[in-house]
Amino acid sequence: MVKIAVLDDYQYAAEGMADWSAIPDADVTFFHDTLKDEDALVARLEPFEILATMRERTRLPASVLDRLPNLKLLAGTGARQAHVSMEAAARNGVVVCGTGGGGGSTTGELAWGLIISLMKHIPAQDQALRQGQWQKGLVSDMAGKTLGIMGLGRIGTQMASIAHAFGMPVIAWSRTLTPERAAEHGATYVSWDELFIQSDVVTVQVPLSDVSRGWITARELGLMKPTAYLINTSRGPIVQEDALLDALRNRTIAGAGLDVFDEEPLPAGHPILSLDNVVVTPHLGYATDETLRRWYLDIVDNINAYLQGEPHNVLT
Repeated sequence: MVKIAVLDDYQYAAEGMADWSAIPDADVTFFHDTLKDEDALVARLEPFEILATMRERTRLPASVLDRLPNLKLLAGTGARQAHVSMEAAARNGVVVCGTGGGGGSTTGELAWGLIISLMKHIPAQDQALRQGQWQKGLVSDMAGKTLGIMGLGRIGTQMASIAHAFGMPVIAWSRTLTPERAAEHGATYVSWDELFIQSDVVTVQVPLSDVSRGWITARELGLMKPTAYLINTSRGPIVQEDALLDALRNRTIAGAGLDVFDEEPLPAGHPILSLDNVVVTPHLGYATDETLRRWYLDIVDNINAYLQGEPHNVLT
C-alpha cells in the first residue's frame, strides 16, 4: 500500500475536493497545519512515499529531503515549486510534478478588495458601526487617484484594466517593461522612483526571486505620499518588513493591504496585527474553491500517472 500525505490542508477541504479513492491501494493522510521545526517535519513525513503539497506552505529544503529515504514523489500545485530544493530532489531520486498555474483572476480580485477596503475604510467603519458609531471619519474617492503597478504581467495587466473602470490613471514599472508595452495596457511607463513618488496606491505584482527579495526598503517607502497605500498580494519578502512596520507606525504612508508575509502562517501577536492602518488577509489570493479543487484533481491525476509508470507534468 502506497502511503500519501496531503500537507497544509488549512481549510479541511482537500479530502472532499478530489476522489482520492481513485488512487489504487493508497493510504491517504491529511494534515491541517504547517510544521516549521525541521526535526518535527521529518518525523511526520518519514513514513510517506508521496507528498501532495500546496504551494509554499511547507518548505522542503535539502536538509529535509535528504532525511526522507522513503519519498518517491512530490505532487505539488502550481507551475513552480519554489519551496522545494530541486537539486536535492533530483539527488535523492524524487520526482517532482506540478499542475497548471494559479487561479487566473483571483489574486487581482483580492488586491482590489484590499484597495477598496483601505480607501473606503470598510473594516474600520464596520467595526465602528457595530459599536454604535455612525460615519466615523471620512473615506476617499478612488476616481482620479493614481494606481502604480510594480510588474505589468498577467495580474498587473488585469489590475490596470480594472483601474480604468474606477477612473484611476495607471503608471507601471518593471525591469523589462517598455513605454510601448505599458501603453498597450493603458498604463504610462515610469522609473522606479517615480512609481513610488507619483502613486496613490502601489500594488506589488512581481514574483519573489533572488533579485526582487527586499526590493522595497525604507527608501522607497519614504518616497511615497503620506496619503498613499501599499498593496502586496505577491510575496512578503519583496517588502522589507521592518521598514514597512516603521512606515505604518509613523504614518509616513497611509496604510497597507497585505495578503502575504515573511512568515506564514502569520504568528499570533505579530506586530502587524496591532496596527489600525492595515488590512490583512491570510494569503487568500490563490486559495479559492475553484482553484484548489482544480489543483487537487490534478494532483490525483499526477499521482496515478506516476504509479502507472508514466509520470507527467514532471519538473525535474
